[in-house]
Amino acid sequence: MISGKMKVIYIAGAYRSGSESSVFDNIMKARAVAQELWHKGWIVICPHTNTMFMGNGKDDTIFLEGDLELLRRCDAIYMLKGWQESEGATAELRLARELDLDVYGFGSPM
Repeated sequence: MISGKMKVIYIAGAYRSGSESSVFDNIMKARAVAQELWHKGWIVICPHTNTMFMGNGKDDTIFLEGDLELLRRCDAIYMLKGWQESEGATAELRLARELDLDVYGFGSPM
């Protein structure tokens, strides 16, 4: 049994891409980091795996708004490599900074 309050971290990075194969690659990269963070003792929110392949080409606004709500309930954010190329990840980092969350990834120490 783990004692004390466990910290929750949100994984941010590119999800959408030009092909389903690339989307799958983005999901698997996020999943690998999520697994690593779980083993380091974090509780991990990984939106890539939470809603994978649910969009079916439809408006994904509900997912993007939901992801921001999940982020509001976290203690930290982890930015995946290449996050700068993602509109969603950029918005997530902006919100994380507004909320004064700890920011990790892209060269930051854990």
